[in-house]
Amino acid sequence: MKKSFIEVKENSHFPIQNLPYGVFCPKTSGTPRVGAAIGEFVLDLSVIEDAGLFNIPELQGKEIFNQPTLNAFMEMGRNVWSAVRKRMQTLLSEVEPTLRDNAALRKQAFYLQKEVEMLLPVDIGDYTDFYASKEHAMNVGMMFRGKENALMPNWLNLPVGYHGRASSIVVSGTDVRRPLGQMKPKESNNPTFGPSLRFDFELEMGWFIGPGNELGKPISVDEAENHIFGLALVNDWSARDIQAWEYQPLGPFLGKNFATSISPWIVPLEALEPFRTAGPKPEVEQLPYLQQSQKSSFDIQLEVHLKGEKMESPQRICESNFRHLYWSMAQQIAHHTVGGCNLRTGDLLASGTISGPTPEARGSLLELTWGGTEPLQMNNGEQRNWLEDGDELTLTAWCQGDGYRIGFGEVTGCVLPALEYSKA
Repeated sequence: MKKSFIEVKENSHFPIQNLPYGVFCPKTSGTPRVGAAIGEFVLDLSVIEDAGLFNIPELQGKEIFNQPTLNAFMEMGRNVWSAVRKRMQTLLSEVEPTLRDNAALRKQAFYLQKEVEMLLPVDIGDYTDFYASKEHAMNVGMMFRGKENALMPNWLNLPVGYHGRASSIVVSGTDVRRPLGQMKPKESNNPTFGPSLRFDFELEMGWFIGPGNELGKPISVDEAENHIFGLALVNDWSARDIQAWEYQPLGPFLGKNFATSISPWIVPLEALEPFRTAGPKPEVEQLPYLQQSQKSSFDIQLEVHLKGEKMESPQRICESNFRHLYWSMAQQIAHHTVGGCNLRTGDLLASGTISGPTPEARGSLLELTWGGTEPLQMNNGEQRNWLEDGDELTLTAWCQGDGYRIGFGEVTGCVLPALEYSKA
């Protein structure tokens, strides 16, 4: 097993087998630049680039890593990504002296993660959110339409999605304010206005587009993964009462557009290859443009932890797995582009809530509490139907290898009280 000269604990999310990318800024001074996580440290890739240690022709003279976003690097494509990753693993290896034995360069190149501020890693132009978990779709459908009509007629035939709001995507650690909006209580004939009373999270994963496609030229399902730069955790905050009133006939709007949180580290698809696995077997014959010839999912363990203001420590409220998704990333990209839509570098596509077959694998409070009718029991005696002000949500994910983990870190957010509305 590969090891680094940087000490990495066995349960660390960031061994040499991972090396996810992010954008950071030292807390003391400096400008944003690109880094990679290794153990408890961030490797400043702009320093490695300036020192001429990459030896990759496509990077020469471009200062790809001395930039405030990953977009320029993402656009370069899979061959360059793989070359950079391979070179980083060589430089960080316990047997490679170039960086290990150069104390002055090490001092420049490494920062403790606690000494830096992690920033939004990508300039996100467009954001599409899918609805790819059958278990989630079934749970929601049963609550609102009954078991016999739980799945809409199109669901098993195409990956359902909608266009989200890129401007309100925020990095982990950003507090999220309870949104205001219209709601229609069951006991009322008219809508009301105020703070959402059914505030929720959604356990999701997202993937970032590297090279895009030309307008009018679809990406085939077999080529789709070549366009994926990497994956991150996503919490698609949701106001269920606002969403329930507004979503017909065009889908979510204010119930979703106020905030979406993502983790700061983007895990390369290449790092996940040892954990590739088959997804669920299609229940109906899929149209040719959605048919895949290889295993298309990944064994990624997912957890959600909640800590209220009166709780001494976080409590795990959900355990799920990425492999439960009925529709794969490649299928979602193929469907997204089959009509000619052009994806662009930096676009974010998200999975939708990732729920599994057991009650503890339900990836939202909507499902965990069955629409607010079965409260969650918290360790301190409290109950939760929906998120309360002061609640902090933490999503985390990892792939478990033999003696190491490929982790995604965390995405956290704390619920702030709604603003008081005033026309002035």
